[in-house]
Amino acid sequence: MTLEVSTPALLFPAISLLFLSFTNRFLHLSALIRQLHKDWLQAGDALLRAQIDNLRRRLTLIRMMQLFGAISLFLCVGSMIAVIGNLQVIAVPTFTVALLLMGCSLACLCWEVWISGGALRIMLNAVEKEG
Repeated sequence: MTLEVSTPALLFPAISLLFLSFTNRFLHLSALIRQLHKDWLQAGDALLRAQIDNLRRRLTLIRMMQLFGAISLFLCVGSMIAVIGNLQVIAVPTFTVALLLMGCSLACLCWEVWISGGALRIMLNAVEKEG
């Protein structure tokens, strides 16, 4: 298999959009955690603590998504440099690893989306107990 410089370049728009999404999720969660922490310091409610714990797991996943995406982008650049240098032996495996890391980033995104419903379930369970 031979790569052309345009093949690894195809990931650049996808990575840009993913990083925008990941950053927005991170910023939203950061603001939410700050507010919940402030509320928890005032009330010490177990419900707030459960939500904060859920958000901690989500933040960890978002950092993993960003890390895998960044390394994937770095490897795409390396693959493009290898293609330009006519080093297909390096370009192909580097691009393959970049694709695998992008897959890991997307898997973390799916996992984070799955557990994001956990905070809502915590709230719904609290409403059901009071009702």
